[in-house]
Amino acid sequence: MSFKNILKGEYTEAENVMLEKHVPTIVILSGHGGDGNDFVRVIVGKEVAHPNTIEHHIAWIELYGVKQTGESVDLGRMVLSPGNTRPDVSFKIEHIEEFKSFCALEYCNIHGVWEGSLDIADI
Repeated sequence: MSFKNILKGEYTEAENVMLEKHVPTIVILSGHGGDGNDFVRVIVGKEVAHPNTIEHHIAWIELYGVKQTGESVDLGRMVLSPGNTRPDVSFKIEHIEEFKSFCALEYCNIHGVWEGSLDIADI
């Protein structure tokens, strides 16, 4: 079984005629707050807002990281409440310099699981 049948990403989004965007955008926020913390922000629908109704919403967002050593790390999941929360979440990351890439997954209750990734070398 191919994961391409399950996961959707930029290649699917480009072929799709949907107005709302599903591919998670990943942004690194270095040195924020009084303590200079590092965060990884995941936004679904950065350019065009995704609906947030009971009938059509983003149910959850997950973040994974790959360390410089090649180890894959599950960094967490945020469960979102339809109608009450925007699909825009931040994960506080300890020792962000140890990571070489991040991958975010999100689940739209109508259109399934979508992925987005960021290679640290690209920023």
